[in-house]
Amino acid sequence: MLSRYVFRHETILALLLVLALALSANLSDRFFTVDNLLNQGRMLTEVGIIAIAMTFVIITGGIDLSVGSILGLSAITLGVVWKTLGVPLPLAMVVAVLAGAVCGAVNGVIIIKSRMPPMIATLGTLALYRGLAEGISQARSVRGYPEWFFVLGQGEFFGVPTQLWVFGLLVVVAAIILGYMTFGRVTYAVGANETAARFSGMNVDRAKLLIYTASGSMAALAAVIFVSRVSTTRSDMGMGIEMDAISAVVLGGTSIFGGRGTMIGTLLGILLIQTMKNGLTLAGVKGDGTIIVIGSILILTILISNLVNRKRD
Repeated sequence: MLSRYVFRHETILALLLVLALALSANLSDRFFTVDNLLNQGRMLTEVGIIAIAMTFVIITGGIDLSVGSILGLSAITLGVVWKTLGVPLPLAMVVAVLAGAVCGAVNGVIIIKSRMPPMIATLGTLALYRGLAEGISQARSVRGYPEWFFVLGQGEFFGVPTQLWVFGLLVVVAAIILGYMTFGRVTYAVGANETAARFSGMNVDRAKLLIYTASGSMAALAAVIFVSRVSTTRSDMGMGIEMDAISAVVLGGTSIFGGRGTMIGTLLGILLIQTMKNGLTLAGVKGDGTIIVIGSILILTILISNLVNRKRD
């Protein structure tokens, strides 16, 4: 019984995280400072929020490559609706999130109705949404947001960054849905065997549509937090963030083939990647070297987990 928990992928990840924290602290005495830890918490939030929804997407056997473009489009929508159209900023924030939800729903409809592989469908919308963002922005950024808006991305609540409270709440809600609610069981069933799920009477198309809509909504929420953190809006925001989110989810043990994954695994994957990025940066390792190390750790972790699982089985 004990070996069932000792040899879990999440346990291996937790041990690697402890090791990464120890090595990072050894490489730089600035790593465990309060300012650095709070700053890292702020920086991981956008990727983390996107990774929450991406966990559901990948468990179903799908993938969403368009989340970075949705983030950029939602960010520029926020700026243009507020600054150019004169809509009150709180309402503009809602419009931005709704824009992301619509983009996610479009992804879901394309995948469901055309039976197109999710990778191909979202690769196409990746380019579409990025093009829309650039067309709307006309290469102009939006600045001058009011001070209260920066509380979301730069403020603190009880000494903890505001966006970390948002992220933590979303993780808890997603974990409950995935682990204890009917929708979570449907998500796993779709990824394990979509045909069997349909024959069992599950509304597979509805589940997929909701999951891709949620993915777009989460990317849009991340966009609002991102704009609040950096104090400006640009159409190129979010470029490449989809790969960070996918890497965190896969590193967390979610099977790219569907049917397996946990929210705690995704959380550990996010923390491990951010710890390695920060530790290597403080140690003076350049960006290319950081990417190589993280890629190697990703491959090594999955190999170790697969070997352990085979031995356990």
